[in-house]
Amino acid sequence: MTELVLKIKYLENYDPLWPKMAWAHPGDSGLDLRACIPEPVVLHPGERMLIPNGVQMELCGSQDVEIQIRARSGLAVKYGIACANGVGTVDCNYRGELKTILINLGQDDFTIAPGDRIAQAVVCPIYHPVLECVDDLSETSRAAGGFGSTGRG
Repeated sequence: MTELVLKIKYLENYDPLWPKMAWAHPGDSGLDLRACIPEPVVLHPGERMLIPNGVQMELCGSQDVEIQIRARSGLAVKYGIACANGVGTVDCNYRGELKTILINLGQDDFTIAPGDRIAQAVVCPIYHPVLECVDDLSETSRAAGGFGSTGRG
């Protein structure tokens, strides 16, 4: 099995005084992404903003991986700050600067300062199954029951 390597290139907007990307604790899945902006910006309730992260990445060793950009749970629960696209996908062949689409789902303005940790990057496996067109699918007890079909919520 080939070793998976994540190459990280720090761009000009990444302040050299900020910590380099690393896992904060053994077993952590996400690498913190910072707001690489020249001055603070205010994200108003309901507003979306694209925030540069000051890094480019290259996954080496496999084409069956991606980087997922995920919200920081503390920002979500305390302030309502989330990734506007839920989870962002960075394909293994993308070489541009990582950027995070944030949305303020809270009720108050939220100020993002240069260097703030705003999201996290997680390396995840992806699967490429064989695609097969069929006329019928197997039956299940759930069948086509969708949202709310198994009870409240």
